[in-house]
Amino acid sequence: QVQLVESGGGLVQSGGSLRLSCAASGITFSILLMGWYRQAPGKQRELVASITSDGSTNYADSVKGRFTISRDNAKNMVYLQTNSLKPEDTAVYYCKASVYARSYWGQGTQVTVSS
Repeated sequence: QVQLVESGGGLVQSGGSLRLSCAASGITFSILLMGWYRQAPGKQRELVASITSDGSTNYADSVKGRFTISRDNAKNMVYLQTNSLKPEDTAVYYCKASVYARSYWGQGTQVTVSS
């Protein structure tokens, strides 16, 4: 059974930072394409950043230069370092794992940025 558990969200002031973590279990982590998505109230879920099994990364234009995705295959973890946070970054952040045309989602962690 594949499980993804996010943590690290919270309330932060504009300009602040948070480090989100996602712990994966039940699957061979090293082969997974991992991604962070977010969904703000009334908006569609959107891709924030992704990282392939060999470490190649991709970012949404809105977070380039502020967010960094990384992974630790030995620990089955993926991280999202968020810096220079803005109120518009407020959303529920979800971890997603993809392999062999299957996708798995975590339960999400709330990030709230106050102005």
